[in-house]
Amino acid sequence: MIEVDLSVMMAKRKTKLTDLAEYVGITIANASLLKTGKVKGIRFDTLNKICEFLNCQPGDILSYHEENKDNI
Repeated sequence: MIEVDLSVMMAKRKTKLTDLAEYVGITIANASLLKTGKVKGIRFDTLNKICEFLNCQPGDILSYHEENKDNI
């Protein structure tokens, strides 16, 4: 399972959701969904702009965790 840790990186960079959304070119609603991890996918160009804005690597905001196979 891929988890989005965007909120952690935004806190480290002391940035606001509205600033991120404006820079990336997405709505605040979509930025909020990304921040909370309630998305099923992300376009590479969006990920690129987020990383550019936050001066980070994709691995700084995305992480992989093995799913609990008992809950599937």
